[in-house]
Amino acid sequence: MLARVQMTKSRTGILPSRVPSLPSRMPALPSRLPTLPTGMPTLPPPPDAVVSPRVAVRRGRTARFASWIALAGFGAIFSLVRARRSDAVDLAVTLKLQQRDHPVLQTVMRSVSWPGFPPQSRIIPALIAAGLLVARLPLEAAFMLGAWGTALVASAVKIVMRRPRPVANVDLRVVTAPLGGSSFPSGHTITYVGVYGFLAYLAHTLLRPTGWRRAIVAALVGLVALVGPSRVHQGHHWFTDVTASYLLGIAYLIGLTGLYRRIKAARAGMRP
Repeated sequence: MLARVQMTKSRTGILPSRVPSLPSRMPALPSRLPTLPTGMPTLPPPPDAVVSPRVAVRRGRTARFASWIALAGFGAIFSLVRARRSDAVDLAVTLKLQQRDHPVLQTVMRSVSWPGFPPQSRIIPALIAAGLLVARLPLEAAFMLGAWGTALVASAVKIVMRRPRPVANVDLRVVTAPLGGSSFPSGHTITYVGVYGFLAYLAHTLLRPTGWRRAIVAALVGLVALVGPSRVHQGHHWFTDVTASYLLGIAYLIGLTGLYRRIKAARAGMRP
């Protein structure tokens, strides 16, 4: 039964003299309110084998002056090659390395160089970037494409240098392969440093299982370390070609990982 409400007059009209009371117990709100969609779909978190961004940033801190040292070394070798003051050393190193012609060694050298020849040299880096994207690591996939940019750097330097490749003779052996462009720098070497070096960096900074992380990093570093000698052993490049490529590739890789680390740190709310 409703309570009687007495009405009184006022200047503005009729107002109730008693306001109906609210119920003593209000219904409880749900403990978890539904979230509204933000408009852009978000990717799910990376798999459990990947560490947190903070751990990845801490693992990735390296010396900042190494890239400048590598660039200085590349500039010195570039000047020597340009002035043709490294020819004697290049020939001596090539002949010395090619004296080791064990069948097992030749197979290893060919196998190491194989990923750097087309068409696989254009397929493998793209597959790595796609795999990172599938693993829900879009930032890493984008930077892997940036690491592949070492191939463009090699092409640009080749246009400037235009150094002839080794020519087969009585003493010097040149393995038949699809070669093109200048001998300086080694496109294989600098691209391996960029692509497989960055992949080793990601494995070192992101992977959680210690055993797998060390095994993958060791395999990738071994691949990068062997590609330079393989190019000289097969007679496709001179010693200074691959040495300069290592230095330029390392400088590029340090700069790339530094930028990656800054973005990763900003997203994690910590200093790079």
